[in-house]
Amino acid sequence: MKVGIVVFPGSNCDHDAWYAVSANLRHDAEFIWHDSASLGGVDAVILPGGFSYGDYLRCGAIAKFSPVMRAVKEFAQAGGPVLGICNGFQVLTEAGLLPGALVRNANLKFVCRTVGVEIVSPDSPFTRKARRGQHLQLPVAHGEGCYIADEATLRQLESEDRISLRYVDNPNGSLRGIAGILNAQRNVMGMMPHPERAADPLMGSTDGLVILSSLIESSSNSKAPLKVQALAS
Repeated sequence: MKVGIVVFPGSNCDHDAWYAVSANLRHDAEFIWHDSASLGGVDAVILPGGFSYGDYLRCGAIAKFSPVMRAVKEFAQAGGPVLGICNGFQVLTEAGLLPGALVRNANLKFVCRTVGVEIVSPDSPFTRKARRGQHLQLPVAHGEGCYIADEATLRQLESEDRISLRYVDNPNGSLRGIAGILNAQRNVMGMMPHPERAADPLMGSTDGLVILSSLIESSSNSKAPLKVQALAS
């Protein structure tokens, strides 16, 4: 079982994600640089938090053009699990792998604290080890974490059970308290809270392991090989 951790210029949670997978969960993890055209045969992908390309223009707006994102899209289209955390969530929305957008927090301030998060849908590779309604305590650290989408998209997310996580106490003004969402195929998830920062007893919480271990277990149990189709230029 191997997890690829994508590294953009400006990523700062890549080593946190690598440590959570390799040290806390005892599975292989490797870094994948932003200009790589291949994911190198990984079983799952994590887009970590940080400030990719300095968050110039918009968060994730430049990262979506990185060569590695073509490989990530192919991987996702073939059914491979992709988890975007914080800035990774922003990159996924900019790249069109998830609907909606992340904008400035409602109070226009950077929020950095532990928040309560509720598992809304346990029906995904990222939440399968959780139970519906379970509460987790996870750190957030973002200035542009307010999730927005048009009303039709919000209704669709609700009706298709694609809101994976909700804030118990909304720290950023996200519509419907959304903290994490899934794509229609349920193999791509974006979330603003940081599970990798709550994955070791020394951090004061291991609540994040329910997300990361779900990803590992789902990827390990997948028996169907990925058949990656080339995207049209």
